[in-house]
Amino acid sequence: MSTADVSMTASVPTHLVLGLGATGLSVVRFLCARGVVPMVMDSRDNPPGAAELAREFPQVVLSTGGFDCRYLVQAQQIIISPGIALSTPEVRAALDMGIEVIGDIELFARSISDQPPCVLGITGSNGKSTVTTLVGMMAQADGKSVGVGGNIGTPALDLLGKHDLYVLELSSFQLETTASLNCIAATCLNISEDHMDRYTDLASYRYAKMGLYRQSHLQLFNREDELTLPLEAGNRESFGLNEPEGDDWGVRDGMLVHGDSEIMSVGDVALIGRHNVANVLAAMALAFAAGISKQAMVQVASEFTGLSHRCERVARRNSVTWVNDSKATNVGATAAALAGLEDYPGKVILIAGGDGKGADFSSLTPLLEKVAYLITLGRDGHKIAALKDGAIEVQSMAEAVAQADALAQAGDIVLLSPACASLDMYANFMARGDDFRAQVEALDGQ
Repeated sequence: MSTADVSMTASVPTHLVLGLGATGLSVVRFLCARGVVPMVMDSRDNPPGAAELAREFPQVVLSTGGFDCRYLVQAQQIIISPGIALSTPEVRAALDMGIEVIGDIELFARSISDQPPCVLGITGSNGKSTVTTLVGMMAQADGKSVGVGGNIGTPALDLLGKHDLYVLELSSFQLETTASLNCIAATCLNISEDHMDRYTDLASYRYAKMGLYRQSHLQLFNREDELTLPLEAGNRESFGLNEPEGDDWGVRDGMLVHGDSEIMSVGDVALIGRHNVANVLAAMALAFAAGISKQAMVQVASEFTGLSHRCERVARRNSVTWVNDSKATNVGATAAALAGLEDYPGKVILIAGGDGKGADFSSLTPLLEKVAYLITLGRDGHKIAALKDGAIEVQSMAEAVAQADALAQAGDIVLLSPACASLDMYANFMARGDDFRAQVEALDGQ
């Protein structure tokens, strides 16, 4: 049943799901399986998942085109999708009346509250998906039944009841509405400006991330990023690329180490870039906390070459390496990619730009000094171009790739690492990365 204007003559639902899509559908499945029939509301006229909802749950009403405050203020519970801000006026009205507003991760947390801790939580501005995937693969390699999801892949509620261990990537938006996730261990990998179009400042964004530590038995922070240090006292460990103290994780004499124990050589890590060595250390620390063997950790770290669109080598033409880092949708991600290439022997040609989401790009300036050529595109490309003399501004990915190809020489690397979201030009960062790959492949036909 679907309607854009639900009559108040219908019975008032006890539970409202705000926002459809994959997360909203998972919430509907969860509630209906427990005998609760919610109403779904979405601000979009034709939200993704509408046809699937109608087919799978014909008894559930879908109200589109906005949020009907008349229903929100009478609900017992509102389950809100991460993409909808708590500051939305209709949601604010419900909160002011004392109505509980939670997210899908909090529903997940409450469902497993009677079990021993079985979750590893990962947040941060950058690297979340890589670390989440690494930990999941390490658990699989160790023979554990593991569910990997949350902000990556499968919604958390769809994993319930199928696994002994859950590895969840968690965004700041999800953490805003989560309070009782009882983690074995959790980490905040790094903090840099992101989503400044939703948060008032970096401090409020950081505060949302820090909420994860309060829900974890072990707080794993990045000792090279003071913003990841927990706000409150707890059981702490750290990771970093320098030599560790005590039982912390780090690098000593070219080896990944845990305290005094050597794990593996840095040179045997399959991922590209120093930032990914830090990601591997974080993954190992989480895996160790969950009882995963050293052998499984080393096996995965030596074989895993990365996720698509995350410092992914897409081609090598005429001894020039082309790298797709389209997932770098904020300044911190691009900074990490450039810092990871500081020791690269050839020249670096950077393609950047897109929708900056209100971010300040100035922190890229020192890193851009080591970039031989900067090519920018997109809505805020001119802002990045202003940071480096001689920057080249273009209008399309095809033009950017053609310019890079004309400039690159044997031994150089061309890096797409936008420091921006993609929505000014593409449906998502994957489409942007796919276009980059396609334009690089098209060079062979010229």
